[in-house]
Amino acid sequence: MRLAQRMNLLGTETAFEVLVKAKALEAQGRNIIHLEVGEPDFPTPENIIEAGVRAVHDGKTKYTPSAGIPELREAIAAHTSATRGVNITANQVVVTPGAKPIMFFAILALVEPGDEVLYPNPGFPIYESMINYCGGKPVPYILREANHFRFDPDEFRAKANPKTKMIILNSPQNPTGGVLETADLQVIAEVALKYDCVIFTDEIYWRVLYDGAFSSLLSVPTLADRTIVLDGFSKTYSMTGWRLGWGVMPPELAAQVSRLQTNSTSCVAGFTQYAGLEALTGPQDSVGKMLAAFKARRDVIVEGLNAIPGFKCLKPRGAFYAFPNTTHTGWDSRKLADYLLNEAGVACLSGTAFGAAGEGYLRFSYANSLENIQEALRRIHAAVEKIMD
Repeated sequence: MRLAQRMNLLGTETAFEVLVKAKALEAQGRNIIHLEVGEPDFPTPENIIEAGVRAVHDGKTKYTPSAGIPELREAIAAHTSATRGVNITANQVVVTPGAKPIMFFAILALVEPGDEVLYPNPGFPIYESMINYCGGKPVPYILREANHFRFDPDEFRAKANPKTKMIILNSPQNPTGGVLETADLQVIAEVALKYDCVIFTDEIYWRVLYDGAFSSLLSVPTLADRTIVLDGFSKTYSMTGWRLGWGVMPPELAAQVSRLQTNSTSCVAGFTQYAGLEALTGPQDSVGKMLAAFKARRDVIVEGLNAIPGFKCLKPRGAFYAFPNTTHTGWDSRKLADYLLNEAGVACLSGTAFGAAGEGYLRFSYANSLENIQEALRRIHAAVEKIMD
């Protein structure tokens, strides 16, 4: 069977590839500590589960509107209005099976062959993959450790030009845990207005923020008609397997994104959407407890990584990833990640899984128990000491 050429343009998400390798080792009887996948280890809160089960028993198992059930779209609009300080209406909301489709649909709807798209590197690998697949030209802006994984304003400005159609940003950021500051957002706003760009802001980790207040470009009145927000339930409510996300965007684009959904997935399962409605409108105490646990884990893993020879790790300000610099081990990132999996039984990701600028780094997800994180640190320390002798 001869595949279409465009399939060669698709990348992948290495976390799932490493997960397969780790599972294969487990099948051989090896004990593997999973720090590769960005999936909270907490159970979905009971009130959300009950709402989903109740919806199934109430017959919410049929087709739903492509953009989502009205009740959930209204709740998302109210939630976004309250948290971003802007007036959002339900016709600006599209509910999707997970948040990734918002990324794909928005790029597919807006980016034409030859259009340039600025995106973060290191950054979530699907950004570049989708830009390539849709015929756009990916233009990376580099996030450097020396700047706490924020971009250089002058370098960012220099990469923008009249061909720039879209700017993608992600804060708090995967894989670095970096957070953009007000000055960074001002630069993005300046460039977007100068070159009439669309802003795509991936805010899936916005509630996993350890200090300071979250800022969104959606809150800037002059940018509201050119900003697309990606958000969802997976990280905040530990609902990764429920496959439920959403996008907020100008109404005319929402109609087109809904049309893309009609042509692909049709709609999101109704009972899943009712679970999401409960997540947004029900008790929020589980979110606070999860954030407190992540903060405690962050402090432990950062301290532990900094005690390992050849490792140096900044303290992430958001998300749940540690991104240590490992250049002083003398090993490249991919080789070191494979070594830790096979030698130490610790699954992590090479920084290059997130772009060329990730060379010299590893990503560890601390969405795992403190006990497992401490054991992983012990194993990593022992394994690295062997190669540093």
